Amino acid sequence: MINRTQQFCDYIQHQKRYSHHTVTAYKNDLEQFTQYALHAFAVNEWSEINTSIIRSWIVSLIEEGNTSTTINRKISSLKSLYKYMMKNGLIANNPLLKVVVPKTSKRLPVFVNENEINQLFSNIEFEDTFEGQRDKLIMELFYLTGIRLSELINLKISDVNTYNLSIKVLGKRNKERVIPVTMEFIKLFQNYLIYREEISTDSNYVFLTERGKKIYEKLVYRIVNNYLSLVTTVGKKSPHIIRHTFATHMLNRGAELNAIKEILGHASLSATQVYTHNTIEKLKTIYKQAHPRA
Repeated sequence: MINRTQQFCDYIQHQKRYSHHTVTAYKNDLEQFTQYALHAFAVNEWSEINTSIIRSWIVSLIEEGNTSTTINRKISSLKSLYKYMMKNGLIANNPLLKVVVPKTSKRLPVFVNENEINQLFSNIEFEDTFEGQRDKLIMELFYLTGIRLSELINLKISDVNTYNLSIKVLGKRNKERVIPVTMEFIKLFQNYLIYREEISTDSNYVFLTERGKKIYEKLVYRIVNNYLSLVTTVGKKSPHIIRHTFATHMLNRGAELNAIKEILGHASLSATQVYTHNTIEKLKTIYKQAHPRA
């Protein structure tokens, strides 16, 4: 078994499609399996490996405390080896065909809590300059609507409807949607336009650099990171974190899942449902604190 493993690792290394780290991970995963098969079942030939042995290995990995992500990676390494051996006629049957892999748990979205967001808009002073008012409008728009970074960058002045209190954005797959905004946002927008007139430009995009060019991703990331760093210690401080924050806060306040789906521009409800996990966790905390027998 060890010879076949080394032969396979040499093969993928020569393909030059895999990094040294990836090849090493393949090798470690496969060596771990061969050692398990040898010590637990006294099997030292790939032709003797059956579905039961593989399932037993998976169970042992779970009992050792490996995550579903790690286990699935190890199984993927084994699948790659079997694919290679089947293709080269080194074995006749693939025992992995009947193996069901563990489901990978979804990572819960990280978000900023309401107190920190309130602190951002109540206590942090934005400079009374073009850049200061632009940055304030950017932060307000992200949190108010949950729009994507690309949607904010491509927002045009003509997309903001000050009469109907809404904005029109072009999302993924060129799907257009209308998102409601507040009168407070419209006031901030109109105030920003006054500062924007100081910039020499003929651009119709809302957000510009100080040189009158369309704003770009790295600059928006830097703006968001700078202001979130003033109020929160969450690991990643990005526009997408504010999108998560918007959705989570809306759910916590009782908004319907379908309404949030439409505002976020998700293609299916399943993409929006991930936010319910955070809401459920909050409910559990409240329940434990409030119920006499919790």
